[in-house]
Parts: sequence; structure tokens; C-alpha cells
Amino acid sequence: MSDQPAPVVAPEPPGDPIMTPPGPGWFQRIMSVLFIIFCLELGLFLLVYPWTGSWSDNYFAWAAARGNVQRWHTFWNNTYVRGAISGMGAVNLWIAIAEVFRMFAKRRT
Repeated sequence: MSDQPAPVVAPEPPGDPIMTPPGPGWFQRIMSVLFIIFCLELGLFLLVYPWTGSWSDNYFAWAAARGNVQRWHTFWNNTYVRGAISGMGAVNLWIAIAEVFRMFAKRRT
């Protein structure tokens, strides 16, 4: 037996902790769901509303200056204009569907 004290071994300082990247959190999921709902509702509205009877009886149909009311109203009721607005509705529906697929594909990985 030795009279010398045993050397005290200092504990090693902890190294860099292993950082795991944050997964898709609840906030991202809620924002994705809200975005999907918004695009879906807007798309359905823009797809259907131009072809209803109230399309030509709203404020914007009569919003032109006094001298241009007839020209604006003719433009507003043009089937090509209605089709273009319905096309924007179809694009919004496409975005909503693509976002649903993206959200579920991200969930699987």
C-alpha cells in the first residue's frame, strides 16, 4: 500500500450534444391545414360564383364611373371573364389538393 493519495480524475466536460433537427411541429401542421382550408374555400367560391345569378348584381358589377357603366357591365358579364375567374378557382383547388399530398408525404418521411 502506498502512502500517496490516488490521483483525482476530473470528469470530462460533456461534448456537443447530438442535435436532432426539429420535426414538423404542431404550428406547421396547423398552418398547413389552415392554408388548405383557405385555398379550398376560395377555389370553390371562384369556381361556382361567376355562374350564379348574383354575379351581375353585386357591388363590383356597378362600380365603374358613370360614363363607363355600360362597358364595364358588358365586360363583367362576358363569359370569358367568368371563365377566367373560374380558372383561378380551379388553380386554387389544385393548390389545396397538392398541399394535402405534400403534407401527407412529409408525414411519412
